[in-house]
Amino acid sequence: MLKVPDHQVAGHQAGDGKLGPLIDDSGHFYKPLQNDGRGSHELAFYTSFSTDTRIPDHIRKFFPVFYGTRHLEASDGSGLYPHLALEDTVSSRINPSVLDAKIGSRTWYPQAAEDYIIKCLKKDRETTSLELGFRVSGLRVYGNKETGFWKPDKKCVLNFSIEDTRLALRKFVSSNPSTDSGIKPDCSFASTVYGGPAGILAQLLELKSWFEEQTIFHFYSCSVLMVYEKESILQGRNSGAEIKLVDFAHVIEGKGVIDHNFLGGLCSLIKLISDIVTSSA
Repeated sequence: MLKVPDHQVAGHQAGDGKLGPLIDDSGHFYKPLQNDGRGSHELAFYTSFSTDTRIPDHIRKFFPVFYGTRHLEASDGSGLYPHLALEDTVSSRINPSVLDAKIGSRTWYPQAAEDYIIKCLKKDRETTSLELGFRVSGLRVYGNKETGFWKPDKKCVLNFSIEDTRLALRKFVSSNPSTDSGIKPDCSFASTVYGGPAGILAQLLELKSWFEEQTIFHFYSCSVLMVYEKESILQGRNSGAEIKLVDFAHVIEGKGVIDHNFLGGLCSLIKLISDIVTSSA
């Protein structure tokens, strides 16, 4: 049974007659191939990456498992449509909290058309991308059974300042992710979710070590997806904190050059999260 994912926080979303991703009950995330060559480009990346022996095994865990393509009934009712079949990162989680951070001060790739570059550059300047090296594209944080999820709307997120971004990263690991600006986030889950040997910070640092050396790909307009399960923590179990890289429609060959654009944004994200862990200790 295919359905629209309620945990999606950014990107093209299905519903209201629009084309967007679907999920099933078997842990699969189906992403419709985008037009203008973006879909075929992303498919080519997944196909190449899945068999590339230059990718270390410990790095592959940071990428969704690729299961090929499927022709499925499109969410917009247009009939059969090709979809990437990917791992659904949150399929086994109850009420997962999710944050999408688009990495890089420059989200356009060198070979892009001029109108696309102008469009991306405008958004990079209007958001925190250019100044901070990344921007929050969306987030959904679980509070409790009574309050449900806190999910700021897309327009609000796009208008995040650097200070708003810091606040969002704090709210992501707080027991009180309220929209009330008068309530200070308690960051009560920072040490469990961000910190520790298996926390998000440790995973980001492991990924950073690879990006300091890898010259295979350059990842433009790619996001780091951060996920954890608050109820699991409250029940004394592992938080299930995990990161995944997603969105590869604009990946290009590295040609022996380090991807400083992605690396710089990743370092900036690591710095903000590290500050939260330190201040919450």
